[in-house]
Order: sequence, then structure tokens, then C-alpha cells
Amino acid sequence: MKIGIGNDHSAVDMKNEIVKYLEELGYEVVNYGTDTHESCHYPIYGEKVARAVVAKEVDLGILICGTGVGISLAANKVKGIRAAVCSEPCTARFTRQHNDSNILAFGARIIGIETAKEIVKAWLDAEFEGGRHQTRVDMIMALENE
Repeated sequence: MKIGIGNDHSAVDMKNEIVKYLEELGYEVVNYGTDTHESCHYPIYGEKVARAVVAKEVDLGILICGTGVGISLAANKVKGIRAAVCSEPCTARFTRQHNDSNILAFGARIIGIETAKEIVKAWLDAEFEGGRHQTRVDMIMALENE
């Protein structure tokens, strides 16, 4: 499985640790983020990863900024994206199982690296359950067409 990862300047160090962790787990990782601590604009990287997910260049995406909120808001503006900000593993698991999230986001200024790894693992190990959840995901996605 191929994972696209994007980040802003506040999350370079965490991104590098998460990339290493993903590779240890056997995932291929494509870096769409910045590699410098020089101030930059997180919407650029949220969009890059979101467009890569929609174009099927990668299977899933992970986004990291200071809080995870801004970068996920940018990603969610791309049609077909369901990006979820998570600060603990339970929510991450449920976003995959119930919402079929295709992008995970979290904040480098909010959580530590070990929690980030737990969140990533829970999210990647979970699978969409379909059924009644599919109806709800379809309702969410229909909002893009209004």
C-alpha cells in the first residue's frame, strides 16, 4: 500500500519520524510535504496529498501541521476527500470503520510522536465496515454536489 504524506514547517520532524515508522511497517511512502522549517502555507500540502489520493497516485494520505485542523480543512475542499483530525487512536479507528476516511490528520503541536504512531497504526489497521455506514458516507459525499 502506498501512503502520501504532507506537512508544513511545524511538522517536519514528526513527518520524518512517521515516514520511518510507516516504512518499518512495510508501507511505501510518497512525501508531498516540506522538508524545511522555514514558514510555509499548509493549504498547499493539504491539497497536494488530497489530489494524489483522488487521482489514486497513493492509496491513503496522512497530513500533519501544528494542530492538524488547517491542513485537513484544505484537504476536505478537494472533491472525494474525507480527511479526519485525530488526537487519539480510538477516533482514528472509527473514522476508517464508520466514515471511510481516506486522509488522517493530526497536530505536531498537540500530540507526541508515540501517540502519533499509535494513531497511524490504529487508522491503517482498521477497515471500512460498510452497511449502514455506507449510507451515511454517501450522504456526506452527496453534499459535494449541492
